[in-house]
Amino acid sequence: MTINCKGQLIDISTPKVMGILNVTPDSFHDGGQYKDESSILKQVETMLNEGATFIDIGGYSSRPGADFVSENEELNRVVPVVELILKHYPETLISIDTFRSEVAKKSIEAGAAIINDISAGLLDENMIATVGQLGVPYIMMHMKGNPKTMQQHTNYDDLVKDINSYFAERIARAHAAKINDIIIDPGFGFAKTTEQNYELLNNMELLQIVDKPILAGVSRKSMIYKTLNTTSENALNGTTALHMVALQKGAKILRVHDVKEAVECVTLFNQLTKN
Repeated sequence: MTINCKGQLIDISTPKVMGILNVTPDSFHDGGQYKDESSILKQVETMLNEGATFIDIGGYSSRPGADFVSENEELNRVVPVVELILKHYPETLISIDTFRSEVAKKSIEAGAAIINDISAGLLDENMIATVGQLGVPYIMMHMKGNPKTMQQHTNYDDLVKDINSYFAERIARAHAAKINDIIIDPGFGFAKTTEQNYELLNNMELLQIVDKPILAGVSRKSMIYKTLNTTSENALNGTTALHMVALQKGAKILRVHDVKEAVECVTLFNQLTKN
């Protein structure tokens, strides 16, 4: 189970950690924290030293009700950060969290390695063809609607079955566009209630039917802090608890705000499963 990142084969049969770097003013947990070169480089260095395999850069907040960001603004946020990171840490494998094909294209041309699309190509009709032409791994997430409207779309006939059907159709389109390396993200918190998020996590192994690696993104989300009656700032312990569940349910990548704790979780999971 490998993915090809800029000619480097990354083995994800052993779970890997993807560190989140939001260069947005309004992301739900860390919005506005990384807005100058010094703070960005310091955070990237920390995450790499703590064991992150990938750094995921987002220039458009996808939190519920997030404000619209123009394509030019997103490009201006993301591309210079890709260039900055690779200038100082040239071996970094950068993932770009975007649903826009032009942002994907310019970011890969700047040296990024992976495209992480919350819409699986549904918010930009050129995205899947563009990723196919770029020849990079593609993370496709399950969502209905868009970040502004998704919480109005939480009706399902059968949650897991509907998500599997969605991925089957999206994967077929990606294969037709010659995308070789596909990772699926169930989309915790996207067009799902708290109860549905836990139903999905509890049955996440059933997503393996589509035969693609699974990325789990639960880090500090409302499914944790609302259940614990706390805040995202105090949701690290809950995040770690659910990370272990996600690993046991088949997750191969954890997308996280806190790399050190996630890497420790993976280490303990590996110890648990090797006997």
